Amino acid sequence: MDFNTTIPTSKRIDRLQYENPWWLNGEVQQTYREMSRRLYFDVFYPFVKDNKVKRALVLMGPRRVGKTVMMFHAIQQLLTESVSSKKIFFIGIDNPIYMQLGLEELLLLAKDAVQLENLEGCFVFFDEIQYLKDWERHLKVLVDLYPKTKFIVSGSAAAALRLQSSESGAGRFTDFMLPPLTFHEYIHLKGLNHLVQNKSIIYNNKEIPYYTSHDYKALNKEFFHYLNFGGYPEVVLSETIQSDMGRYVKNDIVDKVLLRDLPSLYGIKDVQELNSFFSYLAYNTGNEFSFEKLGQDSGIIKETIKRYLEYLEAAFLIKVLYKVDDNAKKFKRVTSFKVYLTNSSLRTALFSPIQETDEETGNMIETAIFSQWMHRENLDLKYARWKMGRSEGEVDIVLLDNKKLKPQWCVEVKWSNRYFERTQELKSLIHFCKQNNIKSTLVTTIDLSGNKTIDDLNITFLPAAIYAYNIGVLSLVQKSFI
Repeated sequence: MDFNTTIPTSKRIDRLQYENPWWLNGEVQQTYREMSRRLYFDVFYPFVKDNKVKRALVLMGPRRVGKTVMMFHAIQQLLTESVSSKKIFFIGIDNPIYMQLGLEELLLLAKDAVQLENLEGCFVFFDEIQYLKDWERHLKVLVDLYPKTKFIVSGSAAAALRLQSSESGAGRFTDFMLPPLTFHEYIHLKGLNHLVQNKSIIYNNKEIPYYTSHDYKALNKEFFHYLNFGGYPEVVLSETIQSDMGRYVKNDIVDKVLLRDLPSLYGIKDVQELNSFFSYLAYNTGNEFSFEKLGQDSGIIKETIKRYLEYLEAAFLIKVLYKVDDNAKKFKRVTSFKVYLTNSSLRTALFSPIQETDEETGNMIETAIFSQWMHRENLDLKYARWKMGRSEGEVDIVLLDNKKLKPQWCVEVKWSNRYFERTQELKSLIHFCKQNNIKSTLVTTIDLSGNKTIDDLNITFLPAAIYAYNIGVLSLVQKSFI
């Protein structure tokens, strides 16, 4: 059967007109206009407007982080800046009515719908691009054929995986990663900016924004709410969704990636095994694993475990962190590693919310703080663990400078005020800093802040919540300069 002959062209044009209401009234749908913009919008939008370089813009990220909404916000901004409404196209690739049509056929259909003579100066948004087979090849062709048209596409895990495994888009695409909400964005979306105070420090002759709080009790309450519910804009703003995280997040985010996106792309046969494996990792987020222990606990062979870890990481669900020793040297053979969820609220969706006194709170705080750093691309983050007498020494986060092969800084994540008064108990951290000639470091607390010096090492103590907030602020600043 030829699907193209079963759906009249007029019906497809009707759908395009429905998706593009600004063709008639000059505005995007009210629902999108009323939604708060993510702070990443101000970084994303210049890439939309940039037509000096002949490249398509590929907006990637996990499901439900607001990619489609950000596209509509970009469209509204273009309209506000007097771009002709007839020169802006939005096409949702996942709609069955477009089945069997290539990108160019869809593009020309939209051009005919608004009766344009040519596509010069047009902005074309393709949403959910991963639903089109070989999309990256189709998109490259469009970029070459229509050099004066700007193409912006969105894609979730499957699209990113496809892009990573393909060279066909080399030199033709600009990638923009939209991660889950940072704690900074969470505070912004909820209108709680009064909980933080703006200061600044001078670093390398640049003024860097820096924040503190005058009410850590209130900030910590929000931080725990963020740990449990904070990764997705819709969840943050909806108590209904928060009351049924399992159905919303697990069904709509986890299951679609594990049961549909990945298997369809990589031919994974045992999707239930992959699902169980991910649940096991999620429950133990922040723990150290070994291939041997994972194999014993799951009954899955080592090569399959490696493949699952690779898929889950590429799908934005986890981040694997590798180990260095106390001299910051990488191990030649990878035997053990840590696994973090990219978003702590995934654990809540799969299991249940955590309280401050729960046993797993430390790992969840660590996961949340590490997830803020994941927003910074191209950072070589590790953790350190080594034999230290009869016990083991460990430092939670270490940033390696790959040019100098030395650590730039290290951080110890604690959910405790104990070490503020008993600084000498931070033996592993002090040892690691001495070994690597690090003069200053940072340790998180519950609500105490200040500086202590021990053996010529300056240790800054900062509440975990405000540290997470500051990383989010700096990540946005850093992305602005890319």
